[in-house]
Amino acid sequence: MKFGKEFAAQMVPEWQEAYMDYGQLKGVLKEILRFKQQRQAASASGSEGGAGLKRKMTMYRAFSGLTRRYSNLRSPQPQDLEDQVILVNAAARGEEGRQEDAHHKYQTKFLMSSEEGAEYEQVFFRRLDDEFNKVVGFYRSKVEEVMKEAESLNKQMDALIAFRIKVESPLHDHSTWEQLSVPVIVPPAAVTTPSTSRGPAAHMDAIQEIEMSNEDLALEARGEQQEEQLSEAETDKTAELIYPETENKNSLNRLARRPAPLEVLKRVKFNVALETPRSTLRGMLGDSRKKDLRFGKVELKKVELQLKRAFVEFYQKLRLLKSYSFLNLLAFSKIMKKYDKIASRNASRSYLIMVDNSYLGSSDEVTRLMERVEATFIKHFCNSNRSKGIRILRPKAKRERHRTTFSLGFTAGCSIALIIALILVIRTRQILGTAEGTKYMDNMFPLYSVFGFIALHMLMYAANIYFWRRYRVNYPFIFGFKQGTELGYRQVFLLSTSLAVMALAGVLANLSMEIDPITKTYKTFTELVPLILVIIITLIIFCPFNIMFRSSRFFLLTCAFHCICAPLYKVTLPDFFLADQLTSQVQTIRGLEFYICYYGWGDFKRRENTCSTYTVYNTFNFIVAVIPYWMRFLQCLRRAVEEKDIMQGYNGLKYFSTIVAVVMRTAYDLNKGLGWKVLAAVTSAIAALVSTYWDLVFDWGLLHKKSKNRWLRDKLLVPHRSVYFTAMVLNVILRFAWLQSVVNFDVPFLHRKALVAIVASLEIIRRGVWNFFRLENEHLNNVGKYRAFKSVPLPFNYEEGDEDDKDE
Repeated sequence: MKFGKEFAAQMVPEWQEAYMDYGQLKGVLKEILRFKQQRQAASASGSEGGAGLKRKMTMYRAFSGLTRRYSNLRSPQPQDLEDQVILVNAAARGEEGRQEDAHHKYQTKFLMSSEEGAEYEQVFFRRLDDEFNKVVGFYRSKVEEVMKEAESLNKQMDALIAFRIKVESPLHDHSTWEQLSVPVIVPPAAVTTPSTSRGPAAHMDAIQEIEMSNEDLALEARGEQQEEQLSEAETDKTAELIYPETENKNSLNRLARRPAPLEVLKRVKFNVALETPRSTLRGMLGDSRKKDLRFGKVELKKVELQLKRAFVEFYQKLRLLKSYSFLNLLAFSKIMKKYDKIASRNASRSYLIMVDNSYLGSSDEVTRLMERVEATFIKHFCNSNRSKGIRILRPKAKRERHRTTFSLGFTAGCSIALIIALILVIRTRQILGTAEGTKYMDNMFPLYSVFGFIALHMLMYAANIYFWRRYRVNYPFIFGFKQGTELGYRQVFLLSTSLAVMALAGVLANLSMEIDPITKTYKTFTELVPLILVIIITLIIFCPFNIMFRSSRFFLLTCAFHCICAPLYKVTLPDFFLADQLTSQVQTIRGLEFYICYYGWGDFKRRENTCSTYTVYNTFNFIVAVIPYWMRFLQCLRRAVEEKDIMQGYNGLKYFSTIVAVVMRTAYDLNKGLGWKVLAAVTSAIAALVSTYWDLVFDWGLLHKKSKNRWLRDKLLVPHRSVYFTAMVLNVILRFAWLQSVVNFDVPFLHRKALVAIVASLEIIRRGVWNFFRLENEHLNNVGKYRAFKSVPLPFNYEEGDEDDKDE
């Protein structure tokens, strides 16, 4: 693989604009190469035409200094050739010229500007400098952010250590801990100076490396007697948590001592985020979001879990920053070597020396901070088990297995074969043309169509994942999947085809038992086949054992529970994304309602559908149809109040209009009549128009008249604009599929239930198309804001007075 493709593949997707534009610089080099080739071709033709006029070099001219060969007149001192090609200057930029907080802007002067075609090389170095300054500036800003976050985590660890002391050894003599407390994460002041500029004075003034061994720390603070008291035989578990070992055996600077741990607890409170029903109800009642500390093991476990998540997320940030630095350094090295080769220069050495001496190449804050985070995390959260800690901090990338590919191919082939077999059985037995066939479509078809809707939706989701990966949409980050647990399109496709095989096999088994004279008498058992399939799938979904993608199943169940409990839970993207999927599965929800009625009221024994005669069933037919839209409506209300975003209020009105339309269409299906028909048509038209406009403009971010891509948006991941226009037209057409239920459009060769299933399938296909562009727009929003990390709430909140003291 060429470096350009490998470079693009390893970028952090949300930071892709902050990386060096390798393709642009490579394009400039191609122009230089093209010019040189043209010049060589012209000089070759000129030399052939005027060979007789070419003057022969004489011995006198060679030694007289009239030629540049064997001479170096630029300086009496010996220099490398690259010093005669470019000169790199670092211009300081700071407020009022102050050097201590100045940032450097690098400028390269091309010294061969008098040569023919030098303007191309000047353009190259000008753009190279722009890219390098952009990369350095972005890297510096991100390093400053993580340093501030490290300081915040350091304070959180101070509180955690004190909390552990209070819970695990409340009667312990805390004077020892107060005198020996140290930071667990290196403060920013200790690592903010690049390695090349650090001197002995900087080491003396800055806070030294943290996490000293117990022996050295005891010698510093208490002397030899205290060292014996804190020997390994007498040190309890809490002491081990507070004094982790370090690689360095240096004594701590006096400035590194922290306040007494138990004193910290007087200045902190719990952060209460409104993320659960209990906290939400408390917030509605006016209870404060800051709660006094309660010293118990339950609270300690919650705090440890929160800080563990914060450390893992923080470490991922550091890994991404380190990768960003490494990839850009490699890219600058590659492009300069390519320049040397094309331009026949030797300028890479001096430029790469400048790169190495810059903040990007010389700073080691991120590396040192990663080491400190590893040591702290392993000591405090993994009981000094390094392998376990590293496994959590650096999860291995999930490997694609050949058996998954084989299995999905096998199940896909089986599902196709079963579909063909089902068609042949129906045609040869002429099932649809009989009274028994009509009864079968009225009763059994709605039961089995539920599996078809779910399998189709999973198939569309598998296609979504495939195209998200192809166009580098970071869907695991957007959905918040735990690294290494997200499902690929092969796994989802396998689940879809497996469900299809189970459902199709059930249909064929049902028909075969009906046709076979031997099993024809077992009508009750044949009717139970769909129910058995539902029970099997339900057991698989709720299976607590670590089989069948347990983490993904639990993630799905958690999101579903949050949707059901809306608006009591904080609304996240996975929650409202799942609720949007459910709005396209109204027929599936009604099918589950039919399961309850058909088997609960005993109709399966007689194969008679009497559900429509029950008032309760008809009432719930209204309710279940609006449940997904009602969940989205409540989620929008919560976000409008919590985020103070008026657009979420408008989005809630959109779902409310859809609720009204669904209720009117359901009433028309049950009661008929001209009045219900008009109401259903009007409300459905309004809901469809509003929803279509919202899909295209807000969810997909399209229809921008003044954008670079007319009527689309400035940034597009799919290179072909026709794809977007096709998707827009398709979305509009499928949005109005409700017309079938209003105008009573029937197809002579299709049963009414089959037509309803086709319309429901079209809605699922529309939702699959919507999914891709919705996440593409979300990804581009993250790219525009360089948002590559999830914010993790911290457990402790320091009082404002403490912050002010620190600033002073």
